[in-house]
Amino acid sequence: MMTNNVQNVMGGFARLEMKLDALGGRDVVGIASRGLFVLLLLPYYFNSALTKIDGFGLSAGAFAQILPPIAEQYLYDTSAIPFFPWHLIVWAGTIGEFVLPILIVAGLFTRLAALGMIGFVVVQTIVDVAFHGTALGMLANGLPTELIDHRLLWIALLAAMVFAGGGKLSIDRLLSQR
Repeated sequence: MMTNNVQNVMGGFARLEMKLDALGGRDVVGIASRGLFVLLLLPYYFNSALTKIDGFGLSAGAFAQILPPIAEQYLYDTSAIPFFPWHLIVWAGTIGEFVLPILIVAGLFTRLAALGMIGFVVVQTIVDVAFHGTALGMLANGLPTELIDHRLLWIALLAAMVFAGGGKLSIDRLLSQR
């Protein structure tokens, strides 16, 4: 009797899974995760990226945010900071902070852009903890303010895009149909 009940439950889950697959579960995950990115992270990264430029060049703030010890060493004079490797690193970070979110929103190279953003979040977290004195916090301790919990949620959202793609409403989908 117990075996029949288990089989009925398992059969019910299998039917539910088939119905959800028919709805396009992966597409829903892709579209929903991109939508959440737009609502939660796009404003954060766009505003952060804007603080890193000064006209057509890098601001002293860019170096202070990305490479604080280098900015301090050169007294925040960006013209005194050597191009290689420091300007190159800061330019790469700044361009990544502008371009990767735009690619995600557009659904263009979504998986690759989301993977790049995961790397960006990891590096950003290391810089925040190592150079800006931000406390990483303790994982899953019930406090809603812990940096580690926030960043892992961001990574989970981005990982959904890595695995599901951008969904039906993406440039990736349009390009794959040609």
